[in-house]
Amino acid sequence: MRNDGRGCSDLRPITITRGFTKHAEGSVLIAFGDTRVICTASVEESVPSFLKGKGTGWVTAEYAMLPRATHTRSPREAAKGKQTGRTLEIQRLIGRSLRAVTDLARLGERSIYIDCDVIQADGGTRTAAITGAYVALADALAGLRDKGALADIPLKEAVAAVSVGIIGGEPMLDLNYQEDSGAEVDMNFVMTSSGRFVEVQGTAEAEPFTIEQMDAMRGQAMAGIRQLFAFQQEALRG
Repeated sequence: MRNDGRGCSDLRPITITRGFTKHAEGSVLIAFGDTRVICTASVEESVPSFLKGKGTGWVTAEYAMLPRATHTRSPREAAKGKQTGRTLEIQRLIGRSLRAVTDLARLGERSIYIDCDVIQADGGTRTAAITGAYVALADALAGLRDKGALADIPLKEAVAAVSVGIIGGEPMLDLNYQEDSGAEVDMNFVMTSSGRFVEVQGTAEAEPFTIEQMDAMRGQAMAGIRQLFAFQQEALRG
């Protein structure tokens, strides 16, 4: 039994609240247990200079953690004048994950900017951000279709992400902060709804892991992500 009463293969309670903010074309509050992230999607009728005239669109992301999202206050990165390496890594991961499932040619010469702001962190902020950002993106694209700007929604499939790890020699799904901070192995899986991998990140924090342990974590992640796809679909039907 884990510190929050879950079994080894259980996700934390997941909630996805659409239309969380008023002005963005797509907005979601997603909760993975006590981790909460606001994901907004903004449409701009232009593309970066490297795409101008090529008839294709762009999807990109920014990620930030509010100063008191954790146990102690962290200064805003804007006040320091630069983003940390962790922030840059995560926002690039979110952008790659969303572009993997978006037909950029069908999007046309417009950009979708996804902002993922962590308001409360308890482990798995990047995986929650990816999972929520997909729903915000889908809403923004549906809005463009409904206005007649697009013939259909240019999404090829869904994308979601989850963390797994090894604690006390046992593989465990969807780690909270206490588990993540003490895990022997920490991995993140990003997958599409057709069962393909966008990215796999894995690190042995203590003992190196075996192929059998990696396969066990992969199996847990795939099962967990299938559940996340169901949560996304249910939210988008609402």
